[in-house]
Order: sequence, then structure tokens, then C-alpha cells
Amino acid sequence: MRLLTFNTLFRGSARSRLRGLADQLERDDYDIVCLQEFLYRPNLPLVRRCFPHCAASGAFMLKGGLVMLSRWPIERFRFTPYPLAGPPRPEFLMRKGVHVARVRTPSGDVAVVNTHLTFNRDGDWSAGSRYRPVLEGELHRLGDIIAKIPEDFPVVAVGDFNVHRDSPLLKEFAARSGVRDLLENDTRPTFRPEPGNAPYPPIDHVFVRGFTGAAELVFQDRVRLPDGRHDYLSDHYGVAAELAIADPGIRRTR
Repeated sequence: MRLLTFNTLFRGSARSRLRGLADQLERDDYDIVCLQEFLYRPNLPLVRRCFPHCAASGAFMLKGGLVMLSRWPIERFRFTPYPLAGPPRPEFLMRKGVHVARVRTPSGDVAVVNTHLTFNRDGDWSAGSRYRPVLEGELHRLGDIIAKIPEDFPVVAVGDFNVHRDSPLLKEFAARSGVRDLLENDTRPTFRPEPGNAPYPPIDHVFVRGFTGAAELVFQDRVRLPDGRHDYLSDHYGVAAELAIADPGIRRTR
């Protein structure tokens, strides 16, 4: 299974970049694509060319800004919002949360989890930070959701976690939900470094349970967009994963 997670950046020339993303998706032959910061349903046709199946919640503004595209049937999916906690912020309009989908692959059913957590606007990760309890609560909710998925279902949980890979919060989450970080110990930034600034620690992640595989960073360079401009597809890099079910004989049709 070839999977991509990518924060598409809703600001700026989003529609042009989404058309460029669609061109890239056609070339790269992903089976499942999990997108974040994809706010508006009318933009979905821009990226659905080669994906017959789609999970997205909301009539116009998509809940959580989350979209899942799949070449394989999505049997069902559910969006769960995170609690509205912490300081008032524009993110409340997006209503951050998590999508959980059951996807029927040629090797059996799997659970795919796509999420986008709150952005720590202060950049303060100390114990007294006003955003630390917000992120801790969201990770607890996410961990509980994953832990309730039956053990005979392989799980892949991806997205923009907005939490550094070496954070104790992320390690607690992994232990709580029984997943492992496919890019553990990889310190490369997934948020595009700005000129003159120190690289931001990695915040886009791929966690797995019941899968083997590897992941790599993609979409790091400028591309030619359909309108003729050369630009980056987002302020994030994508993370692509090649996954295989660890035990193909396990029962996954419950």
C-alpha cells in the first residue's frame, strides 16, 4: 500500500497549488492520500481525478479540513472533533479533529486515521505553556480512538500533529495507542524552513500498528503549476509511506 499524508496550506493560491498536486498524484500512483488544511468541498474535484473513493465531512467547509482519497473502497468513515479548549483562535472555525476510515484493500480491511492537531502559536513547549494541555488532550482523544480499533485491524495514523517528534507528549500517545513512528529518530523538518530561520522540528508523522514499511519526505522542491508559475505545493513537505500488512493471514473482515 502506497500512502501519502500532506498539509495542503489553505492560504494563498490554494486552487492553483491543488491542481499542481493533482498532477503530482497522477504521476506518483498513491493508493491512499490523506490531506489536511483542505477547507472547502468545492475544491475536491481538483484532486479527485484518479481516486474513485473519498471521505470528507461537511457540506461546504470540511470538518477538520480533512480529506481522504482512495483507489480502494472506503467502507465507512467517521469524523470526531477535538474538544474546544485553550485560548480562542481562528482554528475553532475549522474545528480540528480526526477521521477514521475502514478501507477495503486487496489484502484485507485496514483502518486509516487522518488528523490535524492544534498549532502551538506561542512556540512554548514548557510545562506551563497554555497550548500544552490543549495538545495533550487532543493526543489523549486520538490515542483512545486508535486503542478502540480491534486488534485484528492494521492501523495507519497520519497527519499534521503539530507536535515535535521527540516530544514526550508524542511518545505518550504512541504508547497509549500501541503504534510506532515509522520515521522514529528522523530529525529532518517536515515544515519548510524559512530563509534565515532555524529548521522547525518534524511535526508531520506516520504511525503504524500491524504494518511494516518505510517512509520518506516528498514535495520538497518547486514545481511548475498549471498556471505556468513555479512554486512549492505547500509550506509543508509530504510524507509518503510504503506499507505492507505484517501478518497477511490475520482476520480483518469483522
